[in-house]
Amino acid sequence: MIKDVAMGLLIPFLGTTLGSACVFFMKKELNRQVQRALTGFAAGVMVAASIWSLIIPAMELAADKGKLAFLPSAIGFWLGILFLLLIDSVIPHLHMHADKAEGPKSKLKRTTMMVLAVTIHNLPEGMAVGVVYAGFISGNSMITAGGAFALALGIAIQNFPEGAIISMPLCAEGSSKGKAFLSGTLSGAVEPVGALLTILAAGFFLPAMPYLLSFAAGAMMYVVVEELIPEMSEGEHSNIGVVMFALGFTLMMALDVALG
Repeated sequence: MIKDVAMGLLIPFLGTTLGSACVFFMKKELNRQVQRALTGFAAGVMVAASIWSLIIPAMELAADKGKLAFLPSAIGFWLGILFLLLIDSVIPHLHMHADKAEGPKSKLKRTTMMVLAVTIHNLPEGMAVGVVYAGFISGNSMITAGGAFALALGIAIQNFPEGAIISMPLCAEGSSKGKAFLSGTLSGAVEPVGALLTILAAGFFLPAMPYLLSFAAGAMMYVVVEELIPEMSEGEHSNIGVVMFALGFTLMMALDVALG
């Protein structure tokens, strides 16, 4: 079991690292259409993971509440939204293609704030993996090893383009390829750390598992709506982001059902 959990925590980080390594093969700045496609794909994976890997299991765990089985999920979901809203307001960060930073005023470099934006983005993904593996460790029949692995694998797949999306623009803005790779990789380091801390904390709150699962879902959905969807739709009209969103959604849905 320990080996399965360790692998599950590290797989998403590996996805980010491999994606960040794309910077070493970079000939020029990442094409805007490619960025839209990658962002749309990541958004689709996160939405499907939020539903099949987090919200549905949360409702199943609260099935004994009958018609109120949705309540823990609804409460946890909103807590996740509010948590990310708070994080967004207290940490200075800069979204891709944005000219003005968000959060409190800061003298941090533009590249540093871009990395912070992606790090904030990655935090709920690490929490999601941690919560699901905490449920698996506790022996909860609603959460299987296959289901937990499906979530970790799905997030790793969508982390690959995310790693490229952060490292390649950093290089285009003047950072060396080595520094851009390191920045992209470090932005994903929060995931295994966040997942491990979530597992340790969840051990004390097992009765609250439905709330924790939906909390992670809410945090992930916040990132999708606040960051990914605007980025994939920005500028001249294009359907590539929508098509890749659908592809990412379908892939994550299939992984969860097939492996869960």
